[in-house]
Amino acid sequence: MILLSINWDPSPILFKIGPLAIRYYSLMFVIAFMLGLYLMKKIFINDKIPLEKLDSLFMYAVIATLAGARLGHFLFYDPQFLIHHPLEVILPFKFSPKFEFTGYAGLASHGAAIGLIIAMYLYSKKVLKKPILYILDRISIPVAAGAIFVRIGNLMNSEIIGKPTHSNYGFIFRKLGEDFPRHPTQIYESVSYLIIFLILWFVYWKTDKKEKLGYIFGLFFVLLWTVRFFVEFFKEAQVDDRAQWFLNTGQILSIPLIIVGFYLMYKKPKV
Repeated sequence: MILLSINWDPSPILFKIGPLAIRYYSLMFVIAFMLGLYLMKKIFINDKIPLEKLDSLFMYAVIATLAGARLGHFLFYDPQFLIHHPLEVILPFKFSPKFEFTGYAGLASHGAAIGLIIAMYLYSKKVLKKPILYILDRISIPVAAGAIFVRIGNLMNSEIIGKPTHSNYGFIFRKLGEDFPRHPTQIYESVSYLIIFLILWFVYWKTDKKEKLGYIFGLFFVLLWTVRFFVEFFKEAQVDDRAQWFLNTGQILSIPLIIVGFYLMYKKPKV
């Protein structure tokens, strides 16, 4: 008996309605978006922003996050699939060898970040009529909260797994046909994102840093991508032909985002 290990073999499917399978991963995304909507409502009320502008923010955020994360995964990690199966990237279906509803498995957080920033630029110009950094400062808070649940969804799918621990500690992913423990990197990240969320929430409500455009967003970038950088050392490489480098694709992409975060935190405000 391995005392410090957990045999992990849950079904990724919560329940089925005919051919349609409702997965834990999808449920975690729904929770993330609903929680984000609730948090942004509190922030809009505090900032005296009309709540009718919240509905369009929700739509911008949902579409941009899913589209950016999906396209980012294949651009960064599997461009050949994007070239040969573009419809399967865009739609939640698989067409070969048979038609099957798959949901959106394969999402990259770097792609989601890019998609969300573009969407917030459009939202700030067309709807909010405020500087883009104003909304990025605030939306960073629910994004951090939502990331907690996305990684739980990854754990339920037994995906984005860690490297073997070579000890009695870890999760044994039986779904993958394994009998040895791996680092539960999904839990490492989920707990880290909870801490990041609490820090951002405190900074927004208990300090005056929200008055400095870009500070909270910059802090979010520094904390988030630093966590990603270090957790990647414990992860198995994804579909990545640069996995033999000292730093993998996820870490290489994280470094410039950390630098951007520090710049936003410490740049001098315009006079």
